[in-house]
Amino acid sequence: MNKVIKFIKSSRIELDKVIFPTKIQIKQAFIAVVIVVAVIAAYLALVDLLMSEVVSASLEG
Repeated sequence: MNKVIKFIKSSRIELDKVIFPTKIQIKQAFIAVVIVVAVIAAYLALVDLLMSEVVSASLEG
């Protein structure tokens, strides 16, 4: 039981050292992630479109 109490006390001390992000930081990170995902999705869609055009053109010819 002593080990459990010591673990809980140590955990509380460590938790006090944690710096949690503010709402503004979370919002900025969320916006950055959405933008990066949108750019990568658009790039992959463009590559997919080009590759499908190349493949369909080579099959027709």
